Parts: sequence; structure tokens; C-alpha cells
Amino acid sequence: MALGKKQKAAAIAAILENLFPETPIPLSHEDAYTLLIAVLLSAQCTDERVNKITPILFARADNPFDMVKLEVDEIREIIKPCGLSPRKSQAIFSLSQILIEKYGGRVPDSFEALEALPGVGHKTASVVMSQAFGVPAFPVDTHIHRLAWRWGLSSGKNVEQTEADLKHLFPKDTWNKLHLQIIFFGRQYCPARGHDPVKCPICSKYGIKALFEG
Repeated sequence: MALGKKQKAAAIAAILENLFPETPIPLSHEDAYTLLIAVLLSAQCTDERVNKITPILFARADNPFDMVKLEVDEIREIIKPCGLSPRKSQAIFSLSQILIEKYGGRVPDSFEALEALPGVGHKTASVVMSQAFGVPAFPVDTHIHRLAWRWGLSSGKNVEQTEADLKHLFPKDTWNKLHLQIIFFGRQYCPARGHDPVKCPICSKYGIKALFEG
């Protein structure tokens, strides 16, 4: 008998917990501000590359007060390997100004305030809220979106719908750890390309759709 979605979600969560009981945050950071900048830089860039660039940037400025002392062009040159450097450098400079002017240099701990900052979307805000402030959130990037569809947990056409579906399926107190477990699992066992669903610990049992992917 086929499992219901909530039963399937619980079974998948058990596999993830067994394989990845520890979930270190992939992006190197020291506090909420450096995490915010690192997540912003990670858009369309690997965590590995971001972790090579942020030590260089944070050696110059690891707080908004020092960041606004840099020229936007200086920031852009440092972060160029992360891609989208013109847009990201301007966002880093501008949000640092706003943090100083509105929040005394501190990163606000609300979704509304974070999402109002330049370059900060819902996913970035969710990562900061969950990992810096411990507020339950379920950041959904394109990888989690893909796996949720592959595992039959969501038929969402966009990350917003997938986030809503996953929040419905999994207990709130597991969200912060679970989204990292899914990311780690995807990298090791369930990649976008070269994926063998028969060998995948989840797709082989529950990812029926994966068996029919080209």
C-alpha cells in the first residue's frame, strides 16, 4: 500500500537523520551580519567558492560600519569570483548603510525587516532567521525544490509553493535542521545530473518520479 505524503515525509526524515545527524552550516560566518553577507553572495554561486571569498572580504570589513568605508567598486573586485558582482556589491553596501541608519548596525530579526533590505529575498531572510536567530524557517532553494518534486513531496511550480508544502508535511521544530539535511543529501546522493535513482537511499524507496526522469 502506498504511503500517504505525511508518512512518506516521516520516513524520508528518518533516513536524513540517520545519514546526517549533524548539520554544520555550510557558509562560514561569525555572526548574523557575516552570515547575511555570505548568503547574499551564495546566489548562483557555490558555498565552497563563497567560503574562499568571504575571508578576504571580512578581513577588510566584517561589520556594516567598516563595509560602508569601502567603495562599491572595491567590494565588487573582491567578490567578483562569486558572480553577479555589480548587483551584489551595491546590495552589500546599501544594506550596510540601512543597518547603520535604522538598526544601529545590527541585523534585524524579523522576516519583514530582512526582506526589505537590498538584495535580500525570502530565501536569504529564511536562512538568516533560522541559522542566526533560531526562528523556525524552511529556506527552499532550487536544489530543495528539485528534490521535493523528485520525492513526490510537492508538485509546486515554484519555490514558494514547495516551501508551503514542506512546511505542511514536516513538524515545525525540525525545519531548521531538515533543510540543511536535504541540501547535504542532495549533494552526496541525489544530484541534478548523473543521478542513479536505484542507488539513491531515498529515490530507490520513495522517489517514484525519479525512476521516470530522463
